[in-house]
Amino acid sequence: SDKIEKYIGGLPDMIHGSVVASKPKMMQEAIENVTELMDKKIRTFAERETASKRKFGNTSRNT
Repeated sequence: SDKIEKYIGGLPDMIHGSVVASKPKMMQEAIENVTELMDKKIRTFAERETASKRKFGNTSRNT
């Protein structure tokens, strides 16, 4: 529907593609898919940041 297209139109390409591929029939399905994918993306980003900080911290102590 037009509402769903409008909702997912501004999403990052990877998430947009995944939501389009899932072919949500109702707005609620689209919202749930987007929420799940965004949460996963944020978690991954936070884990990378933490790992990067740990790595940086470990190297600075060793020098």
